[in-house]
Amino acid sequence: MSDYEHYEALVVGAGPGGAAAAATFANYGIETLVLERGVEAGSKNVSGGLIYAEESAPYTIDDLFPGFREAAAERPITKYRIHNIAGDKVESFDLTDLHEHDTEWSDSVLRRKMDSWLEDRVHERTRETGGGLLTGVHVNGLLREEGRIVGVTLDELDPITADIIVAADGVNSELARDAGLMDWDEPDEWFQGVKAVVDMPEDAIADRFDVAEDEGAAHLFSGDLFEGVRGGGFLYTNRDTLSLGTVFHLDSLVAEEAEPHQLLDALLTHPLLAQWLGDDYTELEYSAKLVPDSKKVALREPHFGRLLLVGDAAGQMQAQGPIIKGMNHAVTAGALAAEAYAQAKSRNEPEKAGTRYARKLRSEGVMKKLRPRGYELLRGVAEDDGVTDVVDTVLTSPVGRAGIRALSGRLERLYNVPTLSALMPDTRTPYVTLPTVIAEELGTRVRDQSSVTPLDLEARIGGLTYDTDIGNPHIALRDESYEASGAAVAACPVSAVDFGGGCYREEVVRTNGSEERVVSLDTQPCVECGTCAVVADTEWTHPRGDKGVEFKWG
Repeated sequence: MSDYEHYEALVVGAGPGGAAAAATFANYGIETLVLERGVEAGSKNVSGGLIYAEESAPYTIDDLFPGFREAAAERPITKYRIHNIAGDKVESFDLTDLHEHDTEWSDSVLRRKMDSWLEDRVHERTRETGGGLLTGVHVNGLLREEGRIVGVTLDELDPITADIIVAADGVNSELARDAGLMDWDEPDEWFQGVKAVVDMPEDAIADRFDVAEDEGAAHLFSGDLFEGVRGGGFLYTNRDTLSLGTVFHLDSLVAEEAEPHQLLDALLTHPLLAQWLGDDYTELEYSAKLVPDSKKVALREPHFGRLLLVGDAAGQMQAQGPIIKGMNHAVTAGALAAEAYAQAKSRNEPEKAGTRYARKLRSEGVMKKLRPRGYELLRGVAEDDGVTDVVDTVLTSPVGRAGIRALSGRLERLYNVPTLSALMPDTRTPYVTLPTVIAEELGTRVRDQSSVTPLDLEARIGGLTYDTDIGNPHIALRDESYEASGAAVAACPVSAVDFGGGCYREEVVRTNGSEERVVSLDTQPCVECGTCAVVADTEWTHPRGDKGVEFKWG
């Protein structure tokens, strides 16, 4: 092997999955180096976000990091509701039973605060075994010798070799793609999340959401307020801020030519939210990310040679209707990956760490949650366009509406059945048609008037912190034609059709009496979500360490 710096274990990414892997390696006395591309852990990360501790999980974040909830989380979530919306009519259901199924606790979090707290603990733990944690370094690929993975390559440093590599580098994992384990080929395999962090004093949260200091609320929104795009909105109470956002199937976003920032504004300005947002709306940060649909992309064998994938890098994001869980699965997977290597090493079979890790994901029930067998069996029928058209026609007919009215006393109970959430098809029926009909037939008209004036896109971009890597753009257009890359003009969360200051712009080029629609790109305002890698013909990488956007809240 080449004479590069060597560690027994390398962990790429210092989010919850990487932190869990590093802590578990350290518990086994394994020399571990953690590499993080942000200026600080959390500065590149975005989440809705709630973190769960499941009763059935072998590892939870507070098991690995005592004091986590008190120091790094925002509020325990004690109230959980979903709102079915049709115009200004709303029918709300209590989802506490669904929320508390297999749940020890659930807290709202902000990623910059949470991940930076984890970073300090991980650095202390890994130093005890001869390793440590480095920030501001971008791992850009895998190092191979004689065809075998032996380490990683970096923008800022010489290659580093290791006996085992854990890729916890997020949804846009360059290591997963370098290994051929993940790709960006199918928009229907991804969600796009867009989020605003909103300032709100603790006493205002207590009053408007009727919660005590050790309580919090989670609200979900679906129906006709999002232009027919499949997905919905969320609101989570933090300590003295709110996290509000939208999550949509990326293929639906593209098909409807909807603009993410406008869909977020539709939520923020709906009269239902006037009771919570009041007339003192102050937006602190705008952000976005891709979210893998685990039902379709969670890897059954998330490993290749010395490389093990955890968290979003392995597609381990459970988004099944009202069930939205990701960080807890990343924690479990990170700990299981490190445990699998330690056990394989103790048996003098380190090369079997990957297969042992995959087996643990199955035996501990993680894969059953991420890829429900029932969904896979029914998907071919339930997601057929013809079947969807028939179901929607029936639901919106007098017969279907009468059925909704007849079920009115039982609908809330049905919404709280975990199995039904896991079987929910990725069609417009559960996201748009059904909640709209429920609200139309059972809902109450909201009389409040919204006084919220959201920031425009220019102000949202201008409020972010960037360290532009001048002369080193991290995205390049391979095909600038509108046919190949035009979808990014609307789908990119910092671009818009009539906005000239974002990443993607439509232009008309006139030559010799002919016109051609083309797309131009400016990477400076990029929030590094990865959307354009899926919907446009690009070459996409992360910026170099410390460069690009830096989130203060996440």
